[in-house]
Amino acid sequence: MQSKLILASTSPFRRSILEKIQCPFDAISPVCDETPLNNESPKELVTRLAEQKARSCGIEDPHHLIIGSDQVCVINGDIIGKPLTREKAISQLQKASGQIITFYTGLSLLNTTTMVAETLCEEFHVHFRSLDTQQIESYVDKEMPLHCAGSFKCEGLGIALFNKLEGKDPNTLIGLPLITLIDMLDRQGFSVL
Repeated sequence: MQSKLILASTSPFRRSILEKIQCPFDAISPVCDETPLNNESPKELVTRLAEQKARSCGIEDPHHLIIGSDQVCVINGDIIGKPLTREKAISQLQKASGQIITFYTGLSLLNTTTMVAETLCEEFHVHFRSLDTQQIESYVDKEMPLHCAGSFKCEGLGIALFNKLEGKDPNTLIGLPLITLIDMLDRQGFSVL
């Protein structure tokens, strides 16, 4: 019997990534306090939260595989969240201009039969072009990336902000490392093909 997939997220971006594997799944809103712990590194934060999100769904029935994911953007050692306002988006992109920023994406796959989770962190590096204020404001006004960590959507016009993208899987930058997830699913006996 093939396990049932659950996505512990209400993110439309993660949902659209998971839809690429063409397997049915349900999405459940996780219950999780995302406050960083004292002295917690970005990598420790996202791996802890990814697993916590998977475990928070309250599914105790066997034969479910629950996917949890969490992501942070780091610029010059500082964790950068979702800007939520135009002004903060412009400020974030000014800080990123000419820099290499890192996205840390935690991924956890919880098997509800064994209650064992495989959890890891994937890094993705974004090399930004040097941008002037007019370019940044134009981008923010056109795409309004106010609910995106780092203030850009790489799957849209945001691609014009970069010199280079570095990582195993471009889906990681959007919030769900799909290549790694497929490997994890395979180890659980879940085939997407």
